[in-house]
Amino acid sequence: MERLSQIDSLNTAIGANSVTTNKQSDDASSHSNATNKKQPYISHQPDSHGHIHYSEDQHAMWQALLARQAAQTPNRACPAYLEGLTKLNLPTTHIPQLYDIDEILQATTGWQTAAVPALISFGKFFKLLANKSFPVATFIRRFDDMDYIEEPDIFHEIVGHCPLLTHPAFAAFNETYGKLGLSATKEERWFLARLYWFTIEFGLVGSRVEDRRIYGGGILSSPSETVYALKEHSDQQGESPHQVERQPEHRVFDLLDVLRTPYRIDQIQPIYYVIDELDTLFDIVNSDIMGTVKQAMSLGLFEPTYPEKTR
Repeated sequence: MERLSQIDSLNTAIGANSVTTNKQSDDASSHSNATNKKQPYISHQPDSHGHIHYSEDQHAMWQALLARQAAQTPNRACPAYLEGLTKLNLPTTHIPQLYDIDEILQATTGWQTAAVPALISFGKFFKLLANKSFPVATFIRRFDDMDYIEEPDIFHEIVGHCPLLTHPAFAAFNETYGKLGLSATKEERWFLARLYWFTIEFGLVGSRVEDRRIYGGGILSSPSETVYALKEHSDQQGESPHQVERQPEHRVFDLLDVLRTPYRIDQIQPIYYVIDELDTLFDIVNSDIMGTVKQAMSLGLFEPTYPEKTR
């Protein structure tokens, strides 16, 4: 998932719930040529009453995505996510209004959503998180992007992330991340991006394999990756250009390793980092994140495990 914006003459990719950069070829860069040929997604603007209007086709997309995901998340999503999903009580037939989500988030962790366009800057992204406002792009994917979408749509933001924003550790992590990002340099932000990617977007939880579950919103908002991330062996060959044949690799979370691990945004992930429990996010928040960022900067990135991107 990504959101693209020009920052100080650099192409810097930022998701409302993920951040990447074009500066280094190891990491995901801008849209692929195929994506660039598609009609761009445009967020819907709220009316004077704060109500956002969607078409019947867009409501149908929400309904189809939610129904498909509801069948896949039991025994795959972590319990805290499922509890948060119950609290949100999302409508099944139409896209929810943000003020309805805000009511629940405010009552649990003091968070709220913030409607944003498809493009926001690094600075705005970090500032929103630091102020306990979660950015939500108010458009929904098209049916031909049902399995995978690089841009973070409202399904990704609401279904992928908002349930866990009712959990104190997840909420605290996002707030701290925003504050760190505001004071970080450009290069430090490139390394911080990997921390967000391998936790909030594509994180797994559970030290024992049999108890392992998903908490990353990038996985939970992707019907294909929700199934793939916890599979011992992938049998999805040929289903989608984003499917991969190899087995997903689960690695024990190590902050320094995470900060040094490159990734791509345009395919299902080959590597997932695993925390012991959701409250481990509190431990990460209380660690010397920026000191470890500096250490990662001095050591450099690991060799990528994904295939080189062809143009």
